[in-house]
Amino acid sequence: MKTRIYCCGCQRGVSARLTDGAEIYRHRKDLARLPFWKCDTCGNHVGCHHKTSTPTKPLGAIPTPELKRARSYIHDILDPLWKRKLVTRAYVYSRMASALKLQAYHTAEIRSVEEARIAYRAAQAIARSVDPKGNAK
Repeated sequence: MKTRIYCCGCQRGVSARLTDGAEIYRHRKDLARLPFWKCDTCGNHVGCHHKTSTPTKPLGAIPTPELKRARSYIHDILDPLWKRKLVTRAYVYSRMASALKLQAYHTAEIRSVEEARIAYRAAQAIARSVDPKGNAK
């Protein structure tokens, strides 16, 4: 099966191929059955919303390894805010959308390192605006 997905490495929409974790992460048996979309041109891949009613829906744009790391750094800032129940996840994503002038925000839609830098700075500002007791400053 194939679908059109934006590939950050190729910098265009590509006809990505549905595959599984056995191909993508050969050394990770725990990921073997999970679905992934792969760009056969550059070899980059993106996971799927496998725990939902649309298990092969891509999580977002296909990132480069550098962009994947950058997205992870953003999650490292934002996720503790809602996981520790300092604020809601909806609040965090709403603030990110507002800071980035987007209708909605999702880290997986960041398509360039420059976009990631902007999102990273916005995430830092949001984290600074929430005190350890969960009150927005």
